[in-house]
Amino acid sequence: MSAVAPAYRVKGPTAIAGDPRRLLHMSVTLALTDWKLRFFGSVLGYVWSLLRPLMLFGILYFVFSEVVGVGTGVANYPLLLLVGVVLFFTFGEMTGGAVTSMVDRETLVRKVSFPRMAVPLSVSLAACLNLLLNLIIVAAFVAASGISARWTWLLLPLPLVGLVVFGTGLGMLLAALYVPFRDVRPIWEVASQALFYATPILYPIEKVAEQSDALVKVVMSNPLAVLIQEFRHLLLGPQAPTAADAMGGAVWLLIPAGVFVGLTLLGFWAFNRMSPHAAEQL
Repeated sequence: MSAVAPAYRVKGPTAIAGDPRRLLHMSVTLALTDWKLRFFGSVLGYVWSLLRPLMLFGILYFVFSEVVGVGTGVANYPLLLLVGVVLFFTFGEMTGGAVTSMVDRETLVRKVSFPRMAVPLSVSLAACLNLLLNLIIVAAFVAASGISARWTWLLLPLPLVGLVVFGTGLGMLLAALYVPFRDVRPIWEVASQALFYATPILYPIEKVAEQSDALVKVVMSNPLAVLIQEFRHLLLGPQAPTAADAMGGAVWLLIPAGVFVGLTLLGFWAFNRMSPHAAEQL
């Protein structure tokens, strides 16, 4: 009587696959390929990377400044709004693109052995390329506004790095969850819209402070709100308060910092746990 061989789960490559250099090379290659193909056949090409956030900014500025009057009495409100739109647009590209990234790359994941983390990382890198282009618009608005250069501009990359790390970590969490649970995509679409309005983008944080100190702390518990507010402060100086000043003390920043670290690490852990079995789950 022959023994029946036990069933084994065949593991595929892990998230990093033990070779960071290959991970980086694959991520950059996929990012550049996606970025070029995105505008293939388009008449305007890469100009769309500039037009999309700029058109959204124009619509929001007209509605919330000219119609609703949110920006009335707020110094440099157009620039505050533009910064918020550009940074959230980048965050939305990272997370929204990462959700379905593994499924979109199903053929590659099933047939090719490579570090799986390259897939969501490529989404973030492509979003960073668009961010660099969009910062040109921000720089033009700064020049047109007549704002004097400040030494704090040297620190502007810090909140941008934080944005990329947070967006990538959360994107990996969403990508890992979407493989077994396809409900994640519509849920995140709704959650992302809610997050846009819950983040002080359309309205300055000073307007929230006029309503309630407790509400400010709730709003600023969102790491994305802290990163956007810090970028505004470094860009404009005293015209935009720091996140710590807005929350009433630096100790309150421990809340968004905890959310930032918790979700980022959870994303890396979840994706690393899912990666070896991604091919058989797709």
